[in-house]
Amino acid sequence: MSQVIPEEVLRNETLIAHLADIAADAALLHGVLMRLQESPNSSELVTYAPFTLFPTSVPKAVFQQALAVQTHFNTLVDKISQDTDFLEEALASTVEVDDFTARLFAIHKQIVKEGRSQSVVLGLNRSDYMLDQRDDGDLSLKQIEINTIAASFGGLSSHTPDVHRHILKVAGLLDESQRILDNNPAAGLARGLAKAWELYGSERAAVMFLAEGKQRNVFDQRRVENELWKKNIPVIRKRFGDVHETGSLDQDKRLFVDGQEVAVVYFRDGYMPQCYFSEQCWDARLLMERSLAVKCPDISTHLTGLKKIQQVLARPGVLEKFFPDQPQVVEQIRATFTGLYTLDMGPDGDKTVAMALAAPDKFVLKPQREGGGNNFYGSELSKVLEAVKQSTERTAYILMDKINPAPVQNYLLRRDSPLKISSCLSELGVFGVYVRQGNTMVMNECVGHLLRTKSSEHADGGVAAGVAVLDNPLLV
Repeated sequence: MSQVIPEEVLRNETLIAHLADIAADAALLHGVLMRLQESPNSSELVTYAPFTLFPTSVPKAVFQQALAVQTHFNTLVDKISQDTDFLEEALASTVEVDDFTARLFAIHKQIVKEGRSQSVVLGLNRSDYMLDQRDDGDLSLKQIEINTIAASFGGLSSHTPDVHRHILKVAGLLDESQRILDNNPAAGLARGLAKAWELYGSERAAVMFLAEGKQRNVFDQRRVENELWKKNIPVIRKRFGDVHETGSLDQDKRLFVDGQEVAVVYFRDGYMPQCYFSEQCWDARLLMERSLAVKCPDISTHLTGLKKIQQVLARPGVLEKFFPDQPQVVEQIRATFTGLYTLDMGPDGDKTVAMALAAPDKFVLKPQREGGGNNFYGSELSKVLEAVKQSTERTAYILMDKINPAPVQNYLLRRDSPLKISSCLSELGVFGVYVRQGNTMVMNECVGHLLRTKSSEHADGGVAAGVAVLDNPLLV
């Protein structure tokens, strides 16, 4: 990718120090905030969320490609979540060896057996990409994953454009400042939640944010929450423990938590094994899944976001099953896929193991986890794969081609970190929202984007993991 910020600006230490001070104030001014690591549940002391000093150039064509395919990914996620046989077959090997997936799948099976209580389905997802630099120098859009649960930073990324516009103006880069795109995923995510709440049909019922125990990133969620309050939709924030202690279903399966009827459960927790720190958490999850409340995501949509599903979708003929007679849609989705390989027991999985161990730097080993910081590269990949290659444990992972984005120079602004120029890699996320009632899709939209950037010395990890920082695309 070309460097848009002039070299004389990037290398002017006096100017950079001045801009960094202004940038920190601009982030605070615009509410791009996080709580402190040492006091994650208090807003007495806050700091700016980490971000880049300058926006990062992104080719217009690939950016538009990512936005254009999002509604198709929304449709695909929804179709898979309704296909019980496909989910069962695709996840069979993973369920055998991965306890977390097995627990989620057991809830899914119970819901299928009992029958879903709610005909309204809400999906708020984020599809993440990197730009792979090919040998000829061209960049192609390649999907890393799709997040179907607790996809974050829709709130804060709605306010980073103002921060970068201001920095560029102060740096004398007026033309560039005008090319920063407006972006408001928070409003789009809230529109989906509001539509689901409306279809539930009770003005007294609330949207419940199921929040984590530690809530450093609360302001990201508050943006979405405030959009709902603007529409006079009541919002409550609860944790798994609250649902277990005060949650109940009435004879109509309406969910009440602490005496308040819940129309929509918006999961911002529950995406990793650590989220379920006791059996009570699993009981609470089942209670919510059985209820009449609209779940975002419901259990089958949560399962659809697993890496194993991503790998199965890359097999020849699988996308066609979900989009019969829509070859253009299949082509648009498949164009974003990189090489994905099974580690199931048998000749195909054996071939994958041999290929990965022969050239570990060309691949990424991915477990069935959300939240960043879980993947294995290079010598780590070899070590993990050597340990599990002869056992069924290997089926808890998939193998993916390593994407090679082109690095650019930037400054990563983070509290208490030295100001220094870094070689950086970026990841583009696109937010999708859909609402289905029965067989009718009542909303299917792409509602915004998220650019995250990290130093190229880090192979893995997002903003919440303390590695990546918030950014904006500057289209070129």
